[in-house]
Amino acid sequence: MKRKYYIIIVIFCSTLYAQNLSDLSFGTNNTLEIMTWNIEWFPKNGQSTVDSVSTIIEALDIDLYALQEISDTNMFKQMIENIDGYDYYFKSSWFGGLAYVYKTNMIEIDSIYEIYIEEPYWRPFPRSPLVMEMNYQNQEHYIINNHFKCCGDGSMNLSDPWDEETRRYDASLLLKEYIDLNLPDEKVIVLGDLNDILTDPSSNNVFQIILDDDLNFLFADIEIANGTSSEWSYPYWPSHIDHIFITNELFDRFGNASSTIYTIPIDEYMNDGFDEYYETISDHRPVALKLANNLSLEEGLVISHNYLSNYPNPFNPKTTISFEIIEAGLVHISIHGINGQLIDQPVNQNMQPGSYSFQWDANALPSGVYFYSIKIGKKSITKKMLLLK
Repeated sequence: MKRKYYIIIVIFCSTLYAQNLSDLSFGTNNTLEIMTWNIEWFPKNGQSTVDSVSTIIEALDIDLYALQEISDTNMFKQMIENIDGYDYYFKSSWFGGLAYVYKTNMIEIDSIYEIYIEEPYWRPFPRSPLVMEMNYQNQEHYIINNHFKCCGDGSMNLSDPWDEETRRYDASLLLKEYIDLNLPDEKVIVLGDLNDILTDPSSNNVFQIILDDDLNFLFADIEIANGTSSEWSYPYWPSHIDHIFITNELFDRFGNASSTIYTIPIDEYMNDGFDEYYETISDHRPVALKLANNLSLEEGLVISHNYLSNYPNPFNPKTTISFEIIEAGLVHISIHGINGQLIDQPVNQNMQPGSYSFQWDANALPSGVYFYSIKIGKKSITKKMLLLK
């Protein structure tokens, strides 16, 4: 009899503390959040999909969703119209494909349009990239939503224009050219189901031309790509193929400790895990980026009366850390790993007001995210930097 009671208690407790979709969270009042999500021919499982996706959008509370594979645009429109505070946009009235869903009180749309729409570009872009010019906290941002050609054998054959990897390589090249020519000084975020991995060797890496230009571009999700498979966006065929890359006008904001990016494991909030997620919603997990606001960065500097930065960022293996102090005192500069472990304390001394810099060498450390902070009295600033080897 005691054993039966024990089983009942265990079942009750597991039910009591089980997570569901409404427990998801990501957005905050102090950050800009943007998410890419291939929701696999929405609605994959009819009204059940609509109900689940609606709950997810409301729970995550993200400012801007960039979606791929919208099939039934009528059901999509009805779903978003029933979610308070959000609006939507897709290019076609009969087949959405690429779409945006955004908070109307946070995002002000200036313009939305497709690029590379002419027939010569149908080979690299079976779906034309969808550009959103939007204003967030009085700052212009350009978002480019994509869905690259799928499939291939993992080997890039540049002599064959219809090779799947070559088509993705050419799409990457054209996106970079578009930004370099038309948006050289703008805050640009490129994202979507890009259908290839970041960690291929350079000879087969469809993103190599972007990865090589690390002064101007950064794949914000490079740490995910280099991490464990449990954090990848495409569990069905374990790989990470949904990406977000940013231009250097956003590097400082991404380097702020309040910024982050990760794959959102929605399946862990469903009773039957990934099997239920796959049957009901999609074979892709979403990837979400959270960027600290420029306003919060400026306020932090005003409060602390000090300045801290590093360049280049990302770096390999050396970066120059610069700082400015206006009050004499004991200055601590510390460098920590992503799990909080102290890596180095290159500065720990009394200093006079002024501007200073020093070179930090991470040659002995593995690639990854590191945090560096300056503390003077009770005031401190923390920034994030990325070592890419």
